[in-house]
Amino acid sequence: EAYPEEIAAIKDWLRREDTCLIIGPHHDVGSTNDMKQRQVEYKHHGDELVPRQQRFSQYTRSLMKALDIPVMNEWGLRPAVVKGTRDPVPLTAFRDLDKKGLLNNVTTFCFHQHLPHYKLTNDDGRSVQVLARQQVDPDRPHPFTAAGNTEFNCLLWIPPTQQRAGDVLMVDSTNFTTLFGGTDSLSNFWKNLATMK
Repeated sequence: EAYPEEIAAIKDWLRREDTCLIIGPHHDVGSTNDMKQRQVEYKHHGDELVPRQQRFSQYTRSLMKALDIPVMNEWGLRPAVVKGTRDPVPLTAFRDLDKKGLLNNVTTFCFHQHLPHYKLTNDDGRSVQVLARQQVDPDRPHPFTAAGNTEFNCLLWIPPTQQRAGDVLMVDSTNFTTLFGGTDSLSNFWKNLATMK
């Protein structure tokens, strides 16, 4: 878990104008004792190197809690792809909420087999802006889709508050490497982040 000194340092830094904290917690596979559900999740993402239970992010979750960020990373969801390719289908982008221009010339992120859903843990819709969602592979059963969901939250923006002058972004850490495929769209996202104001 994050130490109090770390939390205090980050809070102090975020009081400065023009700061931006990027948080990229990865997935949370098999967060149940139900072995059948773990098997369904395992078959859904299809990555044989990932065990049926892989619990990431305790440190990041403790940091988000300390910073009053009402988000929880859940699942390990496989994005839908364009048939016959490994290219993810285009994001559902909420460009009217994208005040920072993060999605300018951005249509997709990278393809990774198991990505988190950034679940909002409150419903007020004011403190966190969902900027983009990614469609889940509809051909692979999963408890998330069985509950009626078709897309997961993949890019969040938490605007400044009275206590925090800086921005907070949430996007999976795999989007900061070309290991899973580099595209012009992903390069544009990086450029937008680097030049964000």
